[in-house]
Amino acid sequence: MPLKQYRPTSPGRRGMTGSSFEEITKAKPEKSLLAPKKRKAGRSNQGKITVRHRGGGAKRRLRVLDFKRDKPGVPGRVAAIEYDPNRSARIALIHYADGDKRYILAPNELKVDDSIKSGPDAEVKPGNALPLKQIPTGTMIHNIEMEVGKGGQLVRSAGVAAQLMAKEGNYALVRLPSGEVRRISIDCLATIGQVGNIDHRSVNLGKAGRKRWLGWRPTVRGAAMNPRDHPHGGGEGRAPIGLPGPKTPWGKPALGYRTRQAKASDRMIVKRRGK
Repeated sequence: MPLKQYRPTSPGRRGMTGSSFEEITKAKPEKSLLAPKKRKAGRSNQGKITVRHRGGGAKRRLRVLDFKRDKPGVPGRVAAIEYDPNRSARIALIHYADGDKRYILAPNELKVDDSIKSGPDAEVKPGNALPLKQIPTGTMIHNIEMEVGKGGQLVRSAGVAAQLMAKEGNYALVRLPSGEVRRISIDCLATIGQVGNIDHRSVNLGKAGRKRWLGWRPTVRGAAMNPRDHPHGGGEGRAPIGLPGPKTPWGKPALGYRTRQAKASDRMIVKRRGK
Protein backbone atom coordinates (compact mmCIF):
# COMPACT_ATOMS: atom_id res chain seq x y z
CA MET A 1 0.00 0.00 0.00
CA PRO A 2 2.43 2.69 -1.16
CA LEU A 3 1.84 6.42 -0.75
CA LYS A 4 1.31 8.80 -3.65
CA GLN A 5 3.29 12.05 -3.83
CA TYR A 6 1.46 15.13 -5.10
CA ARG A 7 3.06 17.57 -7.50
CA PRO A 8 3.91 20.95 -5.90
CA THR A 9 1.29 22.96 -7.81
CA SER A 10 0.77 25.17 -4.71
CA PRO A 11 2.45 25.69 -1.32
CA GLY A 12 -0.12 23.36 0.27
CA ARG A 13 0.60 20.63 -2.26
CA ARG A 14 4.36 20.77 -1.77
CA GLY A 15 5.39 17.75 0.27
CA MET A 16 1.81 16.49 0.55
CA THR A 17 1.34 12.72 0.42
CA GLY A 18 -1.70 10.48 0.56
CA SER A 19 -2.77 6.86 0.37
CA SER A 20 -2.87 5.32 -3.10
CA PHE A 21 -6.01 3.34 -2.12
CA GLU A 22 -4.94 0.60 -4.54
CA GLU A 23 -6.00 -2.08 -2.03
CA ILE A 24 -9.60 -0.75 -1.97
CA THR A 25 -11.87 -2.96 -4.09
CA LYS A 26 -15.34 -1.51 -3.35
CA ALA A 27 -16.29 2.18 -3.33
CA LYS A 28 -19.68 2.12 -1.59
CA PRO A 29 -20.19 0.49 1.84
CA GLU A 30 -22.62 -2.30 2.67
CA LYS A 31 -25.90 -0.53 3.55
CA SER A 32 -27.00 -3.10 6.12
CA LEU A 33 -23.81 -2.47 8.14
CA LEU A 34 -24.08 1.34 8.32
CA ALA A 35 -25.21 3.36 11.33
CA PRO A 36 -25.63 7.13 11.87
CA LYS A 37 -22.84 9.01 13.63
CA LYS A 38 -23.80 12.06 15.68
CA ARG A 39 -21.21 14.82 15.82
CA LYS A 40 -20.21 15.84 19.33
CA ALA A 41 -17.39 18.34 18.61
CA GLY A 42 -15.59 17.35 21.81
CA ARG A 43 -18.61 17.97 24.05
CA SER A 44 -19.92 15.73 26.84
CA ASN A 45 -23.54 14.81 27.52
CA GLN A 46 -23.78 18.10 29.48
CA GLY A 47 -22.81 20.10 26.39
CA LYS A 48 -19.46 21.13 27.88
CA ILE A 49 -16.22 20.89 25.88
CA THR A 50 -14.22 18.08 27.47
CA VAL A 51 -11.84 17.55 24.52
CA ARG A 52 -10.51 20.73 22.95
CA HIS A 53 -9.78 21.37 19.26
CA ARG A 54 -12.54 19.17 17.84
CA GLY A 55 -15.38 20.03 15.45
CA GLY A 56 -16.34 20.39 11.81
CA GLY A 57 -14.91 17.91 9.36
CA ALA A 58 -16.51 15.74 6.72
CA LYS A 59 -19.82 14.07 7.48
CA ARG A 60 -19.42 10.36 8.22
CA ARG A 61 -21.46 7.25 8.84
CA LEU A 62 -20.39 4.48 11.18
CA ARG A 63 -19.43 1.07 9.84
CA VAL A 64 -20.54 -1.60 12.31
CA LEU A 65 -17.47 -3.79 12.87
CA ASP A 66 -17.34 -7.28 14.32
CA PHE A 67 -14.67 -7.11 17.03
CA LYS A 68 -16.08 -10.17 18.85
CA ARG A 69 -15.59 -12.65 15.98
CA ASP A 70 -18.30 -14.78 17.58
CA LYS A 71 -19.04 -17.14 14.69
CA PRO A 72 -16.82 -20.10 15.61
CA GLY A 73 -16.51 -22.78 12.96
CA VAL A 74 -18.44 -20.84 10.29
CA PRO A 75 -16.18 -20.14 7.28
CA GLY A 76 -16.29 -16.75 5.63
CA ARG A 77 -15.08 -15.30 2.34
CA VAL A 78 -13.51 -11.86 1.91
CA ALA A 79 -15.89 -10.09 -0.50
CA ALA A 80 -14.18 -6.66 -0.52
CA ILE A 81 -11.57 -4.43 1.12
CA GLU A 82 -13.09 -1.02 1.93
CA TYR A 83 -12.17 2.40 3.27
CA ASP A 84 -13.48 3.40 6.70
CA PRO A 85 -13.51 7.15 7.48
CA ASN A 86 -13.73 6.46 11.23
CA ARG A 87 -10.40 4.63 11.63
CA SER A 88 -6.89 4.49 10.20
CA ALA A 89 -7.13 0.81 9.22
CA ARG A 90 -8.94 -0.64 6.23
CA ILE A 91 -11.92 -2.94 6.75
CA ALA A 92 -12.85 -6.21 5.05
CA LEU A 93 -16.41 -7.20 4.15
CA ILE A 94 -16.93 -10.88 5.00
CA HIS A 95 -19.67 -13.06 3.48
CA TYR A 96 -20.20 -16.06 5.79
CA ALA A 97 -21.42 -19.46 4.64
CA ASP A 98 -24.69 -19.01 6.57
CA GLY A 99 -25.51 -15.82 4.62
CA ASP A 100 -24.42 -13.35 7.31
CA LYS A 101 -22.35 -10.29 6.32
CA ARG A 102 -19.92 -8.56 8.68
CA TYR A 103 -17.04 -6.09 8.64
CA ILE A 104 -13.69 -6.92 10.28
CA LEU A 105 -10.37 -5.10 10.48
CA ALA A 106 -8.37 -5.98 7.36
CA PRO A 107 -4.98 -7.56 8.18
CA ASN A 108 -1.99 -6.69 6.02
CA GLU A 109 -1.96 -9.82 3.84
CA LEU A 110 -5.72 -10.38 3.51
CA LYS A 111 -7.06 -10.27 -0.07
CA VAL A 112 -10.41 -10.64 -1.83
CA ASP A 113 -11.66 -14.25 -2.05
CA ASP A 114 -9.47 -15.37 0.87
CA SER A 115 -11.26 -17.57 3.41
CA ILE A 116 -11.29 -16.76 7.13
CA LYS A 117 -12.54 -18.57 10.21
CA SER A 118 -12.71 -18.07 13.97
CA GLY A 119 -12.62 -20.53 16.83
CA PRO A 120 -10.14 -22.94 18.45
CA ASP A 121 -9.97 -25.16 15.36
CA ALA A 122 -9.10 -22.33 12.95
CA GLU A 123 -5.80 -22.34 11.07
CA VAL A 124 -3.06 -19.94 12.20
CA LYS A 125 -3.09 -17.51 9.26
CA PRO A 126 -3.83 -13.76 8.81
CA GLY A 127 -7.48 -12.89 9.45
CA ASN A 128 -8.34 -15.95 11.53
CA ALA A 129 -9.34 -15.43 15.18
CA LEU A 130 -8.28 -17.97 17.81
CA PRO A 131 -8.02 -18.17 21.61
CA LEU A 132 -4.52 -17.23 22.80
CA LYS A 133 -3.97 -20.77 24.11
CA GLN A 134 -4.22 -22.09 20.51
CA ILE A 135 -1.78 -19.53 19.04
CA PRO A 136 1.94 -20.44 18.85
CA THR A 137 4.37 -18.32 20.89
CA GLY A 138 6.03 -15.55 18.87
CA THR A 139 3.02 -15.02 16.54
CA MET A 140 2.08 -11.44 15.60
CA ILE A 141 -1.55 -10.70 16.57
CA HIS A 142 -4.07 -7.83 16.72
CA ASN A 143 -7.67 -7.10 17.85
CA ILE A 144 -7.01 -8.69 21.25
CA GLU A 145 -9.70 -9.18 23.88
CA MET A 146 -9.09 -8.10 27.48
CA GLU A 147 -12.09 -10.01 28.80
CA VAL A 148 -13.48 -13.24 27.35
CA GLY A 149 -16.39 -12.53 25.00
CA LYS A 150 -16.16 -8.74 25.27
CA GLY A 151 -14.58 -8.25 21.84
CA GLY A 152 -11.17 -6.98 20.75
CA GLN A 153 -10.05 -3.78 22.49
CA LEU A 154 -6.28 -3.75 22.02
CA VAL A 155 -4.12 -3.26 18.88
CA ARG A 156 -6.62 -2.03 16.29
CA SER A 157 -4.92 0.91 14.47
CA ALA A 158 -3.28 0.85 11.05
CA GLY A 159 0.04 -0.96 10.80
CA VAL A 160 0.27 -2.15 14.42
CA ALA A 161 0.74 -5.67 15.79
CA ALA A 162 1.36 -7.25 19.19
CA GLN A 163 3.48 -10.33 19.86
CA LEU A 164 2.53 -13.36 21.93
CA MET A 165 5.59 -13.75 24.17
CA ALA A 166 4.80 -16.66 26.51
CA LYS A 167 2.09 -18.63 28.30
CA GLU A 168 2.05 -19.03 32.09
CA GLY A 169 -0.81 -21.04 33.60
CA ASN A 170 -4.11 -19.32 32.79
CA TYR A 171 -2.46 -16.24 31.31
CA ALA A 172 -0.51 -15.30 28.20
CA LEU A 173 2.15 -12.58 28.12
CA VAL A 174 1.57 -10.20 25.21
CA ARG A 175 3.93 -7.39 24.16
CA LEU A 176 1.89 -4.46 22.84
CA PRO A 177 3.10 -1.97 20.19
CA SER A 178 3.87 0.58 22.95
CA GLY A 179 6.39 -1.82 24.51
CA GLU A 180 4.07 -2.64 27.41
CA VAL A 181 3.95 -6.31 28.39
CA ARG A 182 0.57 -7.41 29.73
CA ARG A 183 -1.01 -10.59 31.11
CA ILE A 184 -4.16 -11.63 29.25
CA SER A 185 -6.35 -14.71 29.83
CA ILE A 186 -5.45 -17.54 27.45
CA ASP A 187 -9.18 -17.94 26.65
CA CYS A 188 -9.35 -14.44 25.11
CA LEU A 189 -9.58 -14.24 21.32
CA ALA A 190 -7.00 -12.53 19.11
CA THR A 191 -6.71 -12.18 15.34
CA ILE A 192 -3.59 -13.38 13.53
CA GLY A 193 -1.42 -10.91 11.62
CA GLN A 194 -0.59 -7.21 11.45
CA VAL A 195 -3.30 -4.59 10.85
CA GLY A 196 -3.22 -3.32 7.25
CA ASN A 197 -2.55 0.15 5.80
CA ILE A 198 0.98 0.10 7.24
CA ASP A 199 2.01 3.37 5.52
CA HIS A 200 -0.65 5.41 7.34
CA ARG A 201 1.79 7.01 9.81
CA SER A 202 3.97 8.28 6.92
CA VAL A 203 1.20 10.40 5.36
CA ASN A 204 2.02 14.14 5.24
CA LEU A 205 -1.24 16.13 5.34
CA GLY A 206 0.48 19.09 3.68
CA LYS A 207 -1.97 21.85 4.64
CA ALA A 208 -4.14 23.01 7.52
CA GLY A 209 -7.38 22.52 5.58
CA ARG A 210 -6.82 18.80 5.30
CA LYS A 211 -6.57 18.63 9.09
CA ARG A 212 -9.91 20.44 9.30
CA TRP A 213 -11.52 17.85 7.00
CA LEU A 214 -10.57 15.25 9.65
CA GLY A 215 -12.45 17.20 12.35
CA TRP A 216 -9.48 18.92 14.05
CA ARG A 217 -9.71 22.62 14.92
CA PRO A 218 -6.78 25.02 15.51
CA THR A 219 -4.68 25.00 18.69
CA VAL A 220 -3.90 28.39 20.23
CA ARG A 221 -0.66 28.76 22.22
CA GLY A 222 -1.11 29.60 25.89
CA ALA A 223 1.49 32.39 25.60
CA ALA A 224 -0.77 34.13 23.07
CA MET A 225 -3.70 34.27 25.55
CA ASN A 226 -4.64 36.60 28.38
CA PRO A 227 -3.67 35.69 31.97
CA ARG A 228 -7.27 34.80 32.86
CA ASP A 229 -7.38 32.28 30.00
CA HIS A 230 -4.04 30.50 30.54
CA PRO A 231 -1.20 30.43 33.10
CA HIS A 232 1.27 31.33 30.31
CA GLY A 233 -0.73 34.38 29.19
CA GLY A 234 -0.07 38.09 29.69
CA GLY A 235 3.09 40.13 29.97
CA GLU A 236 4.53 42.84 27.77
CA GLY A 237 5.73 41.57 24.39
CA ARG A 238 6.88 37.98 24.23
CA ALA A 239 7.11 36.95 27.86
CA PRO A 240 8.62 33.67 29.09
CA ILE A 241 6.49 31.10 30.92
CA GLY A 242 7.78 32.39 34.26
CA LEU A 243 6.11 29.76 36.44
CA PRO A 244 7.99 26.68 37.64
CA GLY A 245 7.57 24.58 34.50
CA PRO A 246 4.94 24.72 31.73
CA LYS A 247 1.30 24.38 32.79
CA THR A 248 -1.97 23.26 31.23
CA PRO A 249 -4.80 25.82 30.89
CA TRP A 250 -6.08 24.56 34.28
CA GLY A 251 -2.76 25.03 36.10
CA LYS A 252 -1.60 21.39 36.19
CA PRO A 253 2.03 20.60 35.24
CA ALA A 254 2.24 19.87 31.51
CA LEU A 255 5.39 17.72 31.45
CA GLY A 256 6.00 14.53 33.41
CA TYR A 257 2.91 14.84 35.63
CA ARG A 258 1.02 11.56 35.97
CA THR A 259 -2.65 11.95 35.02
CA ARG A 260 -3.56 8.28 34.49
CA GLN A 261 -6.27 7.00 36.81
CA ALA A 262 -5.81 3.61 38.47
CA LYS A 263 -7.68 0.90 36.57
CA ALA A 264 -8.57 -2.62 37.66
CA SER A 265 -6.68 -3.97 34.62
CA ASP A 266 -3.42 -2.27 35.73
CA ARG A 267 -2.63 -5.32 37.85
CA MET A 268 -2.20 -7.24 34.57
CA ILE A 269 0.70 -5.02 33.45
CA VAL A 270 4.03 -6.87 33.79
CA LYS A 271 6.25 -4.19 32.19
CA ARG A 272 5.10 -0.64 31.62
CA ARG A 273 5.53 1.17 28.34
CA GLY A 274 8.17 3.86 27.98
CA LYS A 275 11.93 3.95 28.16
